[in-house]
Amino acid sequence: MTAEVGLETVRAGALTTVQDLGRPGYAHLGVPRSGALDLAAHRLANHLLGNPETAATLETTLTGCAVRVSGRTTAVVTGAPCPVTVDGRPAPWGQPLHLPPGAVLDVGAATHGVRSYVGFAGGVDAEPVLGSRATDLLSGLGPAPLSDATVLPVGTPPPSTAVTVTDAAPWAAPPRELVLPVVHGPRDDWFTAEGLRTLVTGAYRVSAASNRIGLRTRGPALARAREGELASEGMPLGAVQVPPEGQPVIFLADHPTTGGYPVIGVVPAEALDAAAQAPPGTPVRFVPSGS
Repeated sequence: MTAEVGLETVRAGALTTVQDLGRPGYAHLGVPRSGALDLAAHRLANHLLGNPETAATLETTLTGCAVRVSGRTTAVVTGAPCPVTVDGRPAPWGQPLHLPPGAVLDVGAATHGVRSYVGFAGGVDAEPVLGSRATDLLSGLGPAPLSDATVLPVGTPPPSTAVTVTDAAPWAAPPRELVLPVVHGPRDDWFTAEGLRTLVTGAYRVSAASNRIGLRTRGPALARAREGELASEGMPLGAVQVPPEGQPVIFLADHPTTGGYPVIGVVPAEALDAAAQAPPGTPVRFVPSGS
């Protein structure tokens, strides 16, 4: 029988959370989907370890994290490239790492992008809530963000034959410019023709106030055709909501399920992985999408 493995947080970093594919299907109860912001990086980590894609990983933000393992396990780091060490010795990013009991895996600050994903054979086995182990910063569901000395269990590892060894982990580098397709509506009629043109012609940048709830942008304000506010209505993932100051906000995984500011358009979910890796200051361009 394989001994149980635990993770003790040595360095929590700026923000490290447990994430999986989230908890879709509960918006009618006011519960966001949550889950990994960069789903491709999360899935890649699990693929390299032979885990199902539903297994939970650690999502770090900008400064990484460090954990000590209590037993023998295999780990991998994907997402934003960063220096990786095991007990102070350099280790490869994007390759499965075999860790002995007591080893400290240190995931350093992102050299490109924002969020790295740390996967473990068997997945992080936090207590599920509504079928998911994801930390939801808005609702507070799921495990709390890691703090120093946090201990988390690791699940039963897959067969050793399931671990994938590759020469390089396929990964798209953070874009120099974040190009986001946007489908107009449902409240584009709340904006002037000039406001609609500004959305797809204006020069925007990622704001430092962005988080897992929304990617905030800074640029030309979008002129409105109507005063006042809407009654609260449903908000989908990728909704481009426009608060009174006129700066677009793209809703990400921990977004509220309802809101009263008009939504000028929606960014398709498949385009949001890149948004998860766009650091503050990244140029943002919205382009019309017919889909």
